[in-house]
Amino acid sequence: MHKISVSSFKGGTAKTSTSLHIGAALAKFHKKRVLLIDLDAQANLTAGLGFDPDAQDSMAPVFQGQKKIEEVILPTSLKNLDLIPADTWLERVEVTGPLAGDRYSHERLKEILKPLNYDTIIIDTPPSLCWLTESALIAADQSLVCATPEFYSVKGLQRLSEFMNSISARHPFNILGVALSFWNPRGKSNDAFLEVIEKTFPGKLLESKVRRDIHVSEASVYGKPIFEVAPGSRAAEDYVSLTKELLKRM
Repeated sequence: MHKISVSSFKGGTAKTSTSLHIGAALAKFHKKRVLLIDLDAQANLTAGLGFDPDAQDSMAPVFQGQKKIEEVILPTSLKNLDLIPADTWLERVEVTGPLAGDRYSHERLKEILKPLNYDTIIIDTPPSLCWLTESALIAADQSLVCATPEFYSVKGLQRLSEFMNSISARHPFNILGVALSFWNPRGKSNDAFLEVIEKTFPGKLLESKVRRDIHVSEASVYGKPIFEVAPGSRAAEDYVSLTKELLKRM
């Protein structure tokens, strides 16, 4: 079972879209049993798959020991693709109930996931270096970093790298790669951005890059992966290519 955390230090890096579409591509085109876990209290992954975050249980009661993880898993409209949704309770879950007094609470997710039987578990984390992100990195075998070719996104990679190195020293995991979204092949500053990424995560930049495509936003409105809404779009093509590259690395 592959457990992959998907991380970035700031919003707007297509982290959630990447999580959703890699999971969907693995399920649809490679027949993998996939579980997506939405750990971001904004719940964009949950909404992007057509669920109302306010009407579902998240990982929060599981962290608190009030529910078993199997009780919060939902089937999606795509065969082989399941979801654990997010809600606003996640944002402060670590300072409430039994977690508040537990020194090792950030290791709880790793234990919770052990009984599950999936080919791949993908954990969409908040765009910050918080308890939920740390919990996901500790639980994961591998981490996928998301970035965009713009100044603040690339600058945030250094802090994310330091955070990851600190955690992996105690709880080893591998960097699966750095995925670039909103890619413009003719961007004037591409070389400079790629150089910074190479220095921060040497050898980890993925060759497959996801180009900007309005169909990604349109698919989220319908609550379905882009492969179901606009299968011939360039973003759909890019996510298929990215997933194949990740499978080789996995």
